[in-house]
Amino acid sequence: MTVLIVTDAWHPQVNGVVRALEKTIEQLRASGTHVELVSPDQYRTIPCPTYPEIRLAMVRYATIAARLDALGDRVTHVHIATEGPLGQKVRRYCRRKGLAFTTSFHTRFPDYVAMRSWCPADWVWPLVARFHAAGARTMVATDRLGNELRTRGVKRLHRWPLGVDTDLFTPDRAPHPLLADLPRPIRLYVGRVAIEKNVEALLTLPQRGSTVIVGGGPDLDQLRARYPHALFLGPRFGEELASLYVGADVFVFPSRTDTFGLVMVEALACGTPVAAFPVQGPLDIVGAKGRGMHGSRRPVGALGDRLGAAIQHALKANRADCVAEARHYGWDRCTQAFRAGLVPLRGGTVEALAEHRTPIDFPAVPERLAARTAASF
Repeated sequence: MTVLIVTDAWHPQVNGVVRALEKTIEQLRASGTHVELVSPDQYRTIPCPTYPEIRLAMVRYATIAARLDALGDRVTHVHIATEGPLGQKVRRYCRRKGLAFTTSFHTRFPDYVAMRSWCPADWVWPLVARFHAAGARTMVATDRLGNELRTRGVKRLHRWPLGVDTDLFTPDRAPHPLLADLPRPIRLYVGRVAIEKNVEALLTLPQRGSTVIVGGGPDLDQLRARYPHALFLGPRFGEELASLYVGADVFVFPSRTDTFGLVMVEALACGTPVAAFPVQGPLDIVGAKGRGMHGSRRPVGALGDRLGAAIQHALKANRADCVAEARHYGWDRCTQAFRAGLVPLRGGTVEALAEHRTPIDFPAVPERLAARTAASF
């Protein structure tokens, strides 16, 4: 079994998509599955407009097609993880050859485009839905996300829950010394420092204790200058990141646009309760009542429309309960679910692909823009 995984999100990017793919590939290879990877670091790249940390691969379709032709029958399954330039080209190749492939939906790309440009999300969603609907299956982290995609026309869905490395993220680790002398409680954020993450919802809260921001992104310098009371540490990794989770009193996840939020599970694994808004992602991890999703009788965090109040409630959670909840997110289970969702290249799903060759109805978009954007798919 050889799986070709195609992703436009890869190192040096630091985000949940990269971590999920990295751990899945690691687990697949450890179990004897051969993995071929198509990623931006293998080609010339340019910075993504408004987000230079993301590198977009500049490669011709003919180059990708020649590479896949050379792999021949060695590849048994194709999984396209992202909707970027590489994902689009491999999707095009598979459709031309009549080969089945799977996709996964990780990021609310239409919403991010709307936040960073004049283009409404409703103009972009039909294109993203069309991209995924052509696959034999689309993998999603939660049932809630799957239900949303169904309303947008993506019907063949497979649950691929994400996980956490419980050997790395553990409460037994010593707290980071940088946090030792900070006023308590320590409110920690880990993730991209970008508009779509809504970090300012945390930074603008009345100050009690300390606020620590871990991560890089296009808004880092701006927010560091605007909110000098907060401690901005930039990106941190591995054991150092785990020690920051352990040393915090509460993990705050202010994003309203994430599909999952892997950092919340990492925080719980270190014994740190989570506070967030009651939106997709937090609802699927912390739960509407703050008791997680696996039968805990006591809270592992708190959700609320008033983020400050959610933080105060989350601080009352027991750290041992947080750790117990996170143990349900082992990567071995996640990888088994990923493997179960794969479809053989020649698995008899060409008929299903044909259902999506007809044009979709676009919202009222200027004709020139619609034609130019649709052509890229």
